Amino acid sequence: MYPEYVSEHFLMSQKTLLDATEIHIALHRLACQLIEKHDNFTNTVLIGIQPRGGFLAKRLVTILENDYKIKNIQSGLLDITFYRDDFRRSEKPLAANETAINFVVENKKVVFIDDVLYTGRSIRSALTAIGDFGRPTEIELLTLIDRRFSRHLPIQPDYRGRQVDAIGGEKVKVCWQENEGEDAVYLIKEQI
Repeated sequence: MYPEYVSEHFLMSQKTLLDATEIHIALHRLACQLIEKHDNFTNTVLIGIQPRGGFLAKRLVTILENDYKIKNIQSGLLDITFYRDDFRRSEKPLAANETAINFVVENKKVVFIDDVLYTGRSIRSALTAIGDFGRPTEIELLTLIDRRFSRHLPIQPDYRGRQVDAIGGEKVKVCWQENEGEDAVYLIKEQI
């Protein structure tokens, strides 16, 4: 899907960090960790941070409901576009995504779900945005990929699929079957 190619100025190469089978295993492990902490989810809501966390959140809800028979999981999607600290600094307008939270988070345990934890700024924005829906008793963070050595804010995941040491010009790309046609995680390097 992302083959090596040469452009005018740089070469890009990629390394597969997780294939479809490894993602499947990681998602089931994360689901089990959520069950251990939240039991039947009666006072817990799962919220995918748009856009990429939405794919992961939907996958986890499907696994919890179908494979582990957890009923009535409350889940939603949170758009953080207008809460970002770079919203007004961007030269081009940022595209907003859908927020779909049809419940109040007041006195609930909230689990934010995102595909990659990088600088922590998206999570800071989500912490601000969730206040519009009430005051949770607790907030946790679940990420498929935790990029170490890149944090700008003191934010760490409570649940992680895999920790990756990506530095410099390296990027982590999570692909979902529903969006890119495959389940895979790549480490992409730009080389001049």
